[in-house]
Amino acid sequence: MLKAFTLASAAFFYAVTPVLAGCADKSFEGSNYTVCSFDPNLDRLATFNLDATGEPYGNFARLAAELSKSNTHLTFAMNAGMFDENLKPIGLYVENGKTLKKLNRRNGFGNFHLKPNGVFFLEGKKAQVLDTDSFVAANAKPDFASQSGPMLVIDGKIHPKFSETGTSFKIRNGVGVTKEGIAVFVLSHGVVTFHQFARVFRDGVNTPNALFFDGSVSGIYSTELGRNEGFLPLGPMVGVVEAR
Repeated sequence: MLKAFTLASAAFFYAVTPVLAGCADKSFEGSNYTVCSFDPNLDRLATFNLDATGEPYGNFARLAAELSKSNTHLTFAMNAGMFDENLKPIGLYVENGKTLKKLNRRNGFGNFHLKPNGVFFLEGKKAQVLDTDSFVAANAKPDFASQSGPMLVIDGKIHPKFSETGTSFKIRNGVGVTKEGIAVFVLSHGVVTFHQFARVFRDGVNTPNALFFDGSVSGIYSTELGRNEGFLPLGPMVGVVEAR
């Protein structure tokens, strides 16, 4: 009974926490995570990949430094999808309303192609996560978008190819959007399976749709928490910025 109560309490705590803006370290089902939640009506979310010269930012510190040159303050950032050897996205990527990489619906190997994959996008002041087919059907015109895969949660259900007894343990990060439109970014502190990570979004933060961003390269930048990670070269990123 004590264990059941503890897990239920953890799930409830997670469910109510993301409506509060900002980042915090939380526990769920015995594992630790950093949870960062932002309301796109109040917080300026954007995607980032290449600087003004066409070179990848590569890490959070350089992104923050480059933004500061235009009096823009980076308060949060997370790696936001799969990328190639040149640190450029392998799936749809939109920045400031301009499509810099077209939607990728090909079949292949690796996590990106573990269908259904999906898209995190911002359209006006609305954040969404949709599987790729639903994104196409919605005829969305995003201001910012990043495609990745696999989906973690689709319409309240965990990805059908995830197993509760899975043996692939990795540090993982991803994003979900609550019914209220709050974007919730999660990074595991230690290694977890896909099914464990998906449960955080479905049962913990209550996001009906959630998308996996990446595994071992995952990191976070948070002025609130005093963290600047992402030490390996990174491709697309998502961040929150403020004008100084």
